[in-house]
Amino acid sequence: MSKLKFGGSKDLTTGNPMKLILNFGVPLLFGMLFQQFYNMVDSVIVGKQLGVNALAAVGSTGSINFMVLGFCIGICNGFAIPIAQAFGAKDTNRLKSYIANCAWCSILFAIVLTIIIGIFTKDILTVMRTPADIFDDAYIYIFIIFMGIPATILYNMVSGVLRSLGDSFTPVVFLIFSSILNIILDLILVKRMGVSGAAVATVTAQAVSGIICLIYTVKKYRYLNFNKDDWKISTKQMLQLCKMGIPMGLQYSITAIGSVILQTAVNNMGSTIVAAVTAGSRVSMFVCCPFDAMGSTMATYGGQNKGAAKYDRIDEGLKACIKLGVIYSLAILVLMIFFGKYLALLFVSSKETELINKISMFMIGNALFYIPLALVNIVRFMIQGIGYPGFAILAGVCEMIARSIAGFVLVPIFGYTFVVLASPLAWVCADMFLIPAYRHVMKKSRVMA
Repeated sequence: MSKLKFGGSKDLTTGNPMKLILNFGVPLLFGMLFQQFYNMVDSVIVGKQLGVNALAAVGSTGSINFMVLGFCIGICNGFAIPIAQAFGAKDTNRLKSYIANCAWCSILFAIVLTIIIGIFTKDILTVMRTPADIFDDAYIYIFIIFMGIPATILYNMVSGVLRSLGDSFTPVVFLIFSSILNIILDLILVKRMGVSGAAVATVTAQAVSGIICLIYTVKKYRYLNFNKDDWKISTKQMLQLCKMGIPMGLQYSITAIGSVILQTAVNNMGSTIVAAVTAGSRVSMFVCCPFDAMGSTMATYGGQNKGAAKYDRIDEGLKACIKLGVIYSLAILVLMIFFGKYLALLFVSSKETELINKISMFMIGNALFYIPLALVNIVRFMIQGIGYPGFAILAGVCEMIARSIAGFVLVPIFGYTFVVLASPLAWVCADMFLIPAYRHVMKKSRVMA
């Protein structure tokens, strides 16, 4: 197979790893920043226009939202790994077949997940002990979000395929479009429809973005020359895609189970604490986008270089990315220490002094442990990219256990302090597993090569 050079694609198997990581990761970062920006704007608009209770209602669904949509995003990222490996190996026929079967798998999962999750949404919120004064708003918000699961899968499937081909720029363009559209719809709908307006805005924006991205991709990558035979369902390849996709989805969901348990403990502390965690989490998720971008970059980088059997480059890329993660972590810690309280004012009135202090405490407490978080993303996604998703699940189990202990034991005893420290504890536990796991995986891969 001749070297693939499509518009916007990057071959990550040759060249300086640091430069490649930056060139590939920066567009991803901008996309994720915009994604989190509109999530944060969602909360700002809801909090400012509808009040603390509405903000708490949206925030109380955060962990279950992450558990379900995280699974959707995870399976799409997993589906992309065999595609990246086929691209790295320069195998055109296998590449096209994997892309086609990725589409069939995505359609199947979209239908099944939407039906099942829609049926059990109210039961899940009840089990989570969502406060009575925000239950109805929480339910209508998250139910609408879950009805948009097909839109989430569509966008992430197409984006995953593009990233596997080395194109990290195109998905960002459509994500920026989606973000802007979401903000415009928020401003129009929230005041008229309440929290349901925020949910409708999010689903609509993602659906429009996904459809346009799909149309663009089909036209742009005609060079692949798909024919009717390429679209035949291959049970073998669908199983291989699921072998990668389901573990990555479960990794998100298993991690989120701990978050659900922790959220349940937070919900028991009342609407004010829920609002504090909501606001603090929105800011933290925004500033953590570079870690997510590093992870996604490592998945593609690892996948392509595994396909090319270039294991020394995998080690070099990992070290380069860790350096970037450490530098960024220290910079954000300084930012949170000096400006945390000002960021809290984005969500609540300056009169809410106690709430502002709790939001600031949450952000600083998390920022103290961003280096371990950087390692979680970089190492875990690299392991996934080179084809060992089972280890990612085990890392997710470590995070789940840590958050569960915090939710069941530490928060009831020590209160808000361990609401703040629950995620840092989870990151440290995951790193204790992932670092030796990476060494094992690389040793095994070199032996099998």
